[in-house]
Order: sequence, then structure tokens, then C-alpha cells
Amino acid sequence: MCLSQKHEFEVAMTCEGCSGAVTRVLNKVEGVTFEIDLPKKLVWIESEKDVEFLHKTLEKCGKEVKYNGTK
Repeated sequence: MCLSQKHEFEVAMTCEGCSGAVTRVLNKVEGVTFEIDLPKKLVWIESEKDVEFLHKTLEKCGKEVKYNGTK
């Protein structure tokens, strides 16, 4: 059984539209909770999904994504 971990990603968000796009793609994923810090351009995702899946999901919003590790 995989335990849920909190992952931090840096996403090149510049406006509310960008954070809205991130919200839309993450809302489509089951079993994910997330928090967005637009000024710091950070997204924290709590999920049992693997990092590669989460990274690819975030890339769907069309922004540059960098994985910072677990928090």
C-alpha cells in the first residue's frame, strides 16, 4: 500500500488564468488534494500517484514545471 505524500512543484504561473489552468487539470485527477501559491509559483500536491504522473499532469496546463521534492 502506497502512502500519500506531499509533493512540491514549481510551475511557471504568472496570473490567475495560469493558476486556474493548474486547478482545472488537477481537479480531473481522482485522489489528489492540492494547494497553489501563485506569488511563489508553487503547487503542493498530496497524492498516492507517482511523481512522473503528477509532473505530466501539470504539464498539460502548458506551463514549465519543475519538481522540488517531497515536503
